[in-house]
Amino acid sequence: MKKIALTIICATFLAVGFTSCRDQEKEMSEKDALIQEMQEDGADMKVKDDDGDTKIKMETENKEVKIKTDEDGDSKIKVDVDN
Repeated sequence: MKKIALTIICATFLAVGFTSCRDQEKEMSEKDALIQEMQEDGADMKVKDDDGDTKIKMETENKEVKIKTDEDGDSKIKVDVDN
C-alpha cells in the first residue's frame, strides 16, 4: 500500500512539472514570435529594465506592442493596432 501511494505521489509531481514547463515554453515562443515580427516590420524598439522587471516597447506606423516581464518570468503582452 505504501509503494502504491508513493508511486501516485511521484507521478502527480512529474505530471505537474511537465505541464508547467510546457505552458512556459508556449508563452516564450509567442513573445519571441511577436518580437521577430515587429523587427521584420522595421519597428522602433525600446528596452527598459527596472528592479527585475523588463519592459519592451515596439512601434511601427500602425502597430504598437508592449511586453512587460516581471521578476517571476510572467509576461503581459499588449498590442494596439491603428486602422
